[in-house]
Amino acid sequence: MLLTGVLFLLQALQLAGALDLPAGSCAFEENTCGFDSVFAFLPWILNEEGHYIYVDTSFAKQGEKAVLLSSDLQAEEWSCLRLVYQITTSPESLSHPSRLNLYVRFEDESFDRLLWSAKEASDSWLIASLDLQNSPKKFKILIEGVLGQGNTASIALFEIKMTTGYCIECDFEENHLCGFVNCWNPNVNWFVGGGNIRNAPSILPQDHTFKSELGHYMYVDSVYVKHFQEVAQLISPMTTAPMSGCLSFYYQLQQGNDNIFSVYTRDTTGLYEEIWKMNNPGNAAWNLAEVEFSAPYPMEVIFEVAFNGPKGGYVALDDISFSPVHCQNHTKLPFSAVEVSCHFEEDLCNFYQDKEGPGWSRVKVKPNMYRIGDHTTGLGSYLLANTKFTSQPGYIGRLYGPSLPGNLQYCLRFYYAIYGFLKMSDTLAVYIFEENHVVQEKIWSVLESPRGIWIQAEITFKKPMPTKVVFMSLCKSFWDCGLVALDDITVQLGSCWSPERIPPPPGECTFEEDECMFTQERRNRSSWHRRRGETPTSYTGPKGDHTTGVGYYMYIEASNMVYGQKARLLSRPLRGVTGKHCLTFFYHMYGAGTGLLSVYLKKEDDSEESLLWRRSGEQSISWLRVPIEYSCERQHQIIFEAIRGVSIRSDIAIDDIKFQAGPCTEIEDTTQQSSGYSEDLNEIEY
Repeated sequence: MLLTGVLFLLQALQLAGALDLPAGSCAFEENTCGFDSVFAFLPWILNEEGHYIYVDTSFAKQGEKAVLLSSDLQAEEWSCLRLVYQITTSPESLSHPSRLNLYVRFEDESFDRLLWSAKEASDSWLIASLDLQNSPKKFKILIEGVLGQGNTASIALFEIKMTTGYCIECDFEENHLCGFVNCWNPNVNWFVGGGNIRNAPSILPQDHTFKSELGHYMYVDSVYVKHFQEVAQLISPMTTAPMSGCLSFYYQLQQGNDNIFSVYTRDTTGLYEEIWKMNNPGNAAWNLAEVEFSAPYPMEVIFEVAFNGPKGGYVALDDISFSPVHCQNHTKLPFSAVEVSCHFEEDLCNFYQDKEGPGWSRVKVKPNMYRIGDHTTGLGSYLLANTKFTSQPGYIGRLYGPSLPGNLQYCLRFYYAIYGFLKMSDTLAVYIFEENHVVQEKIWSVLESPRGIWIQAEITFKKPMPTKVVFMSLCKSFWDCGLVALDDITVQLGSCWSPERIPPPPGECTFEEDECMFTQERRNRSSWHRRRGETPTSYTGPKGDHTTGVGYYMYIEASNMVYGQKARLLSRPLRGVTGKHCLTFFYHMYGAGTGLLSVYLKKEDDSEESLLWRRSGEQSISWLRVPIEYSCERQHQIIFEAIRGVSIRSDIAIDDIKFQAGPCTEIEDTTQQSSGYSEDLNEIEY
């Protein structure tokens, strides 16, 4: 059970609304401070006695929403946005809870970015702390409350506060303690010290911030310890943006007592890592501690004190701060995801092979019945093992990745495709090698999977020492040898399966969960359908989706339509902004009777639609990527229209739609196609 230090000081917190608050902040005492309810939705109601705004089912129904929008804001320096809120629901309606969402709306983007979401019900106020990275662009904060089921469902906002600095920083002068929480223990806990609190023998005379008896700090005392190794934990807010630098704090402890004071990080999977431990007690005054802190993915900082008995004394903590500048004598190089990732369009990036001869070759292919194009664009380059098709018994190809720093968690993603091979097991494997090329462990190998399509693999790993990822292709015998293709290798920090991973922006849709923000003019057998795997008709349609190879895509089933019949997929209305937009997506048009695929722009109040892009007839057996650049300062919709061709071999599919602000940047010129495999400067025909 987590207790916040603010609950017993709730009345004092309410008085904070009387203070002047910075831009983007409000205590909802007499008004909403420039935050306005959006007219198209339910209004947020200001409580008659002040202190909060709310929306509930006394005047609204399940599923209805209230939207609160701030005025224009700017965060030229790193800022922390704190939200004090409460969600209540009926015990019998837990399957349909209310939800509170917070979005950031940048001035040049048509979509709002989801920064945070919560649905947990509570009988008290909760605090959310959200890091806002510095940006020169203006933005608005949008808070959306969606009511759940039940007659007592409600959502309330007590305070919004945006301040310069990092959310893991705290001087403990604010009543909500900057979102830090004490992990409840029956015998030892962190308490607020200083101010008017005089209830423990170990109270320090002065805090560090103000060097005054009226200042505040946090402390933990062993006076109630009953067991060996009693532990008290003070937990910071979870970081919500990547950061790396120097974490510093001041501490003071009672001399000569048996306690262990440590600092840990903990990620969303519950993985702990010790980053600091008190070895030298220091002097009786406040002591400064500095520690390198890197949070490339969401992390909490935990200040932990372990006591060995009731005479363990006390530990006090104050003025936690963070600087993006590294601590003194820090020589560790930062991790760069760009340097350890590659789509192989121009070269091997920072990957390399054994000196005794290349086992992997970079190739480009014109897709045909027997060979698909690359995964990146459908017309680019990828790696192929055993490209000369000389079935060599014992053939091995090793591709070495760049060095990865130790003691970090990594998410490795890549795409592979297998051709031939009667037995697929171990035809492709991923190993971890030490720096001297000594094999440490095999972390992944291919089992049975669909042949001839790009399949995504995801691997999470963490090793204490610097390592290299090695892709190994193996051909065991003359009679069972084939081809192994590899493309789009990416390495990111953190787990591939983080339980608290923020969903993709509303401007991206992979169709893995649903149809996202798209709707249809009609729904019947001749409309767009969401599907996984092959389409029912042979010699047309994809064998799998583009996202993972085994996921979902949208397509038209030509056998359910007549020649010239249309299916239209419409985006929700998009906000018009100045500047250029970039729409990218992948399409699949394979089949002798393939018809027409078009993309239209429909502006608000216009009866005519503008054609942005069109393809007709069979294009490729591969998924092809297309970028579309357009401008529109009015509210608008994007429409995908597919028209059935002359025969049932006319299935058309789309996948991985993405809207971005700004002009399109191309990986390569996708108009260039090869007449066969090209291996660097050599042409290879099969």
